[in-house]
Amino acid sequence: MAVTKEFVLKSFAIATSLAVFATGAVAQQSTNRVSESSDWSVFQEDDPKECWSVSAPKETVNTRGGAVVDVRRGEILLFVRYEPGKSVVNEIAFTGGYPFAAGGTVSLDIGGTRYEMFTEGEWAWLGAQDDTAERVAELNATVLAAMKRGTEAVLTGRSSRGTTTKDTFSLIGFTAASDAAQQNCAS
Repeated sequence: MAVTKEFVLKSFAIATSLAVFATGAVAQQSTNRVSESSDWSVFQEDDPKECWSVSAPKETVNTRGGAVVDVRRGEILLFVRYEPGKSVVNEIAFTGGYPFAAGGTVSLDIGGTRYEMFTEGEWAWLGAQDDTAERVAELNATVLAAMKRGTEAVLTGRSSRGTTTKDTFSLIGFTAASDAAQQNCAS
């Protein structure tokens, strides 16, 4: 599934609105897609400077009680974000398009190696909520390297209604998109 500009804009607007709620930061929408590479798109804003690469899943499976079910979900996106003014580098985030189960985690599998992401509302980030900034930075760098080597990322979560979701993202084009986002924010 190709990520359209409108799809990413709407999703990023939702994401930044949630981030504002969680962090008190100023939200901003972007209409500035600067490049794309296979399954990934790169966006950049200049005031404040912020860059990110983003993709939508290639496959989504929702199950409840072991049976595949149809469910309504919002946008499902995997991001890597850079914001030099706030020292944000390689921040990997996932929005599942539904509220995650309270206290739950999302499992991120890349090539058979699993990483846990903590959840808040419809969002998941690497690490645990009580991890130090250094630990989270280390996790983001480790997962970023795994994503650059991998071919797909599988994220499995559980909704507040008990539905298990499994979203498979292609990593084709990820390295180029992530590098472009990082370079755009470095200059």
